[in-house]
Amino acid sequence: MAEADKGISTDNIKGLVLALSSSFFIGASFIVKKKGLKKAGASGLRAGAGGYAYLYEPLWWIGMITMIVGEIANFAAYAFAPAILVTPLGALSIIISAVLAHVMLQEKLHIFGVLGCVLCVVGSTSIVLHAPQEREIESVKEVWDLATEPAFLLYAAIVITAVIVIIIRVIPHYGQTHVMVYISVCSLMGSLSVMSVKALGIALKLTFSGMNQLLYPQTWTFTLVVLACVITQINYLNKALDTFNTVVVSPIYYVMFTTLTILASVIMFKDWDGQNASQIVTEICGFVTILSGTFLLHKTKDMVEGSSQSLSLRLSKHEEEDGVLDHEGIPLRRLDSLRPK
Repeated sequence: MAEADKGISTDNIKGLVLALSSSFFIGASFIVKKKGLKKAGASGLRAGAGGYAYLYEPLWWIGMITMIVGEIANFAAYAFAPAILVTPLGALSIIISAVLAHVMLQEKLHIFGVLGCVLCVVGSTSIVLHAPQEREIESVKEVWDLATEPAFLLYAAIVITAVIVIIIRVIPHYGQTHVMVYISVCSLMGSLSVMSVKALGIALKLTFSGMNQLLYPQTWTFTLVVLACVITQINYLNKALDTFNTVVVSPIYYVMFTTLTILASVIMFKDWDGQNASQIVTEICGFVTILSGTFLLHKTKDMVEGSSQSLSLRLSKHEEEDGVLDHEGIPLRRLDSLRPK
C-alpha cells in the first residue's frame, strides 16, 4: 500500500498535462471549425446541404489542425498515465466547447450548463488526486505479456464475439431504430483500441528514449489492432451520428466508451492493484460525477436549442408513436434520416 500513498508521479503529471492540453485543443477546435463553416456557408453552399466551400476556408483548416494536435496530445497522454486518469478527462473538452461557444458564438450557456461544467471539474479533480500510479514498463514485450494473460484474453474474446453478433444479427434488424446498437459496437471496439493505443504509445516513448521497440513484432501487431479497431469505431460512430440526434448519441457514447475503457484498463494493466478501497470508491464517485455533469451539459444544450426552435423540433403524434421521440420530447433520430429516399 505504500505506493498508493505517494503523491502524483512525474509520469502521471505528464499524462495529466497532455490530457488537459488535448481537451483544450479538441474543445477549441469545434468552435473554430464551426466559425469556419458559418463563414464558408455565408458565401457558398453549406456543408449540411452537401457543399464543400469550407475546404477553401482557412479558419476551418485552423480548427482541423487544432483537433489533430489535440488527438496527438491525447495519444501521447496514454503513454504516460493510466487510462483511468486520461479517458474521463475527455469530458473537459465539452466544457471548453460550451464556454467558448458562449463567448465566441453567442450560444447561451444555461445555468444548469454551468452546474454541469462544475460537476465535470469536481469529478476530474477527484480522479486526478486519487488516480493510480503508472506502472514501470521497460519493453513492449511486457505489455504483450499483460495483453495475453487469461483475464484480458477472455475480455477481448467477449468483446469481439459481441461485436460480431451485433454486426451480423442485430444491426440488420435494429440498427436504424435503437441508438444503443451502433454505439455498442463503437464503445466495445473503442476499449480495445485504447489499450492498443496505450501499448503503441509506450513503445514509441521507449523508442524515443533510446530503447528501440520497432524491432519487435509485438509493436506492429498493436499497430494493426489500432488500425482495425479505429476504422470499425469510426465507421459505426458515423452511422450512429447520421441516423440519430447528436444530443442523444454523444452522452451515451461517452458513458459506454469511458466505462468499457476503464474496465479494460483495470483488467489488462491492473490499475487498481496496490490501491485501497477508499481510493477506488473515490475514483468511481469522481467518474460518476463527470457523467452527471456531461449529461447535464448535453441536456441543457437541448433545452436552449429547444426554446429557440421548439416548432422545428415538434413532430406529429403519429411520428411520436412510431418511436421517433423519446419520452422527454428529444428527437431520437435525425429528422433528415426520416425522409424517404
